[in-house]
Amino acid sequence: METTETLITLRELPIGARLLVRSKTDWRSAVIARFDPEKAVLSVCSPSGRTYRLRRALEAELIFDGGIPVLKIDADENWRENFTKYDFRW
Repeated sequence: METTETLITLRELPIGARLLVRSKTDWRSAVIARFDPEKAVLSVCSPSGRTYRLRRALEAELIFDGGIPVLKIDADENWRENFTKYDFRW
């Protein structure tokens, strides 16, 4: 029996969907803020408590770790080993 893998892209997620993205130093949580004609605008949480925006192509591929969408990168890295801690009080 053959299995086919469905390619999921940023275009297919709704506005407000949460996902994980790789920054220069670690993995961070993000949310899709809006769609432009050629790009998706992501609002990314930083450890300082602020947010910043990234633009990624609508055709950027996603992989799923269970039910968690992760923006695909070229390196083989487990996001759980380098996920940013935002607030140590929680």
